[in-house]
Amino acid sequence: MRRITLTFDNGPEPGITDVVLDTLAASGVRAAFFVVGSKLEREESLGCARRAAREGHRVGNHSYHHREALGLLDPDASRAEIARTQALLDGFAGERLFRPIGGDGREGALGDHLLSPAARDLLIAERFTVVLWNVVPRDWERPDAWVDVALERCRQTEHAVVVLHDLPTGAMAHLPTFIERATDEGAQFYSDFPPSCVVLERGVPGDALDAYVHPTS
Repeated sequence: MRRITLTFDNGPEPGITDVVLDTLAASGVRAAFFVVGSKLEREESLGCARRAAREGHRVGNHSYHHREALGLLDPDASRAEIARTQALLDGFAGERLFRPIGGDGREGALGDHLLSPAARDLLIAERFTVVLWNVVPRDWERPDAWVDVALERCRQTEHAVVVLHDLPTGAMAHLPTFIERATDEGAQFYSDFPPSCVVLERGVPGDALDAYVHPTS
């Protein structure tokens, strides 16, 4: 275990995201938050996202509704999922980051369901960076037991990009424990992403990008 990047998906949730930000500030850890656009329509949630950016965390786009993987949507819908959220982020996020939904009944799964051709083309044209992941401890399923799972998987990964969720499951109560134990084991926390988890960088496709794009019929 050497490098860890913490990422938080599916927020912001007032009362949860704030506590996560407090924990990160106390630990001196910078992270990335991939937010759901429909939640940003609420002023309090938008304030959480703005606070994250103000405190030096990276804030990215995680679709507007977070209902289906974009590769399963029609072209217009998949483009709208990105564009509607980005319209709320532009002006304070500082960069254009996008994380696909790993759903399709297998939360955290990687595959060609992640993006549609239309979504890919928009992300390229608008110079997005697309960020994937390599450690999913499924904190939403095991809110009191994810820390051991996450640590074990981080030990097996040179640079772990950990997916957590700033949601009201109770899981984030254990975030200080995870950070403390990982630090005690010699891990260092960063807010950058390893090349293996970046399939599009500022509009420039990596070799693996099309492996995550649903084939046209």
